[in-house]
Amino acid sequence: MIRRRSRPAPAAPRPERHGRHGKQGRSAVVRPPLPPLETRVDRFDLAVGSVAEFLRGAWPELREVRFEMADMPPAADADGIPRWSVLPDEKRIVLYRLPIERLAHLHRNDDAHRRMMIESCVFRAAAEFLGRDPWDLGPDRFRFL
Repeated sequence: MIRRRSRPAPAAPRPERHGRHGKQGRSAVVRPPLPPLETRVDRFDLAVGSVAEFLRGAWPELREVRFEMADMPPAADADGIPRWSVLPDEKRIVLYRLPIERLAHLHRNDDAHRRMMIESCVFRAAAEFLGRDPWDLGPDRFRFL
């Protein structure tokens, strides 16, 4: 007598999200990647814009000046890589994001210190435009009461 093997009971159907090898269509732990809520360019733009508005309100000579942002300067000069360019004839101040962000030697690399570095560069560029000391531009801003 020949023994026939009994057929195993049919396996329970797999959920639809799995393929034949159990790998197809698995969901990710995190849903589709979302763009960052705030990029470095956005943070730089916000910091420059807020300081520029403060300076325009405090100094009438700066009301017509355009504060522009660029990634890199066209070329290095004798002093190295410039952080900004002041163009008084065109009433423009151009701030270069990458040199300001990457060549800064911060003692603490966090959001507050990076923002202070950007703000200090805007103040120094505006002071160069006006021919003044940067501390003269916002004395009330740095006064502790």
